[in-house]
Amino acid sequence: MSVSQQVFHRAADRADATVAATIAPAERQGDQAPLVLDLDGTLLRTDLLYESFVAYLRHNPLGFWRVFGWVLKGKAHVKRELAAAAPLDLDSLPVNEDVAAYAVEARASGREVYLATAADGDLARRIAARFPFLTGVIASDGVTNLKGGHKAEALAAQFPDGFSYAGDCRADLAVWRTSREIVLVGASPAVEKAARAIGEPVAVFPRPPSGLKVYAKALRLHQWAKNLLIFVPLILGGKTLDPAAWGATTAGFLALGLLASATYLLNDLTDLPDDRRHWSKRERPLAKGSLPIRTALILAPLGLAVSFGIGAALGPPALVMLGLYLALTLAYSLRLKREPIVDGFVLACLFTLRLGFGIVLAQVVTSPWLLTFSMFLFLSLSFAKRHTEVERMVQHGIKKTAGRGYRAGDGPLLLAVGASAGVGSVLVMVLYLIQEAFPAGYYTKPAFLWAFPAVLFLWVGRVWLLCQRGELKDDPVAFALKDRTSIALGGVMAAAFLASHIGQF
Repeated sequence: MSVSQQVFHRAADRADATVAATIAPAERQGDQAPLVLDLDGTLLRTDLLYESFVAYLRHNPLGFWRVFGWVLKGKAHVKRELAAAAPLDLDSLPVNEDVAAYAVEARASGREVYLATAADGDLARRIAARFPFLTGVIASDGVTNLKGGHKAEALAAQFPDGFSYAGDCRADLAVWRTSREIVLVGASPAVEKAARAIGEPVAVFPRPPSGLKVYAKALRLHQWAKNLLIFVPLILGGKTLDPAAWGATTAGFLALGLLASATYLLNDLTDLPDDRRHWSKRERPLAKGSLPIRTALILAPLGLAVSFGIGAALGPPALVMLGLYLALTLAYSLRLKREPIVDGFVLACLFTLRLGFGIVLAQVVTSPWLLTFSMFLFLSLSFAKRHTEVERMVQHGIKKTAGRGYRAGDGPLLLAVGASAGVGSVLVMVLYLIQEAFPAGYYTKPAFLWAFPAVLFLWVGRVWLLCQRGELKDDPVAFALKDRTSIALGGVMAAAFLASHIGQF
């Protein structure tokens, strides 16, 4: 089948009297040239090839090697196979609303609006059903990849009297050379300069923000604060003045941060359809389309490689701890986060693994009380996060959130389990002080340490009070880093810790 035969007219395919009545044949439009829209990066803020690839791996991870066989048969063939095998959530794909509004206005003025895309024709037609302003679709056919010169030839043959073309990348320059009008959508400065050398654009849609803030948000750099836990064993283990311990732990902090950022990207790729339907996660860079999927597919393995490279330099024990963290994180992302209660337990384990990594790096012997305390405390905070999400579900009238195992009625259970775990962490702290801290003689004035369980109780109580009131954000750890009361309580604990060592404030 030739590319030109991939064109279809909506009025012929759909019994829609209203649409059919408003469509004017191209030969009767006079000087109104048809508006032709590219799909990837133009009408959509994403690339369907990468969307299909990720969706395919999401549902068939072991089928990765099949893609190599498809590639050998050409790009158009890959697109055809992925379009058939990948279950894409087409209705949630991010749309460039400005371009869509421009197309609606053109259609209202009597112009025909076509979609011309290098995406596979079957997939393109399914997406076209989402946009009632489209007259028809011109797309790849499984043999010819409709991009660059191929697209230019197909459009010139389809619209011999001229057309207006909206595109975004260097491959579209060949199309603009044959078009009557140029519409630039999110083009890079180099592409815009080359396009203006061909002709003055009739419309320019600027590129979405793609600076350091977008990358920082996608990589969750603010979450690196959680990795400061690896310094706790060093401080509590009596190696505060050991430069070698500080050097190894700092390198480990960097390795763990890179690993965490890489796994966040992998998690977001896995969760794309669910995140796009979530009230807050839809603003994540990958879900929103402000960070290209292909960029994430490069950054994730790069982060993993550098992280494990640092781990190898630190020694086998560090490498093993990074491997455990990666394995548990992947298990969480792929399956365990969908299991109620289990997900909170896994998150607590990941926090406690940070402490274990710190123990390995600083080469100290740390009390099991520390790891037990960590499990109880972070179990409480994990369930606080889930409780907040459940309450948001209720507010939005949702009975069950996609990608999670909780239902709207699970709030009371999460409140009970989470608050109990928080109180349990206070109890573990008290037992640690009585059973180990005071008798061990580590501290000059250990009585100051009684401030710890008191402050901890106040903070945990505050977290759950705000959580129950619906005033807590999704992540209680991120909330604590910005909340003035939490910061003040943390200052009290730091002062008490110093006083226990030096004997006075």
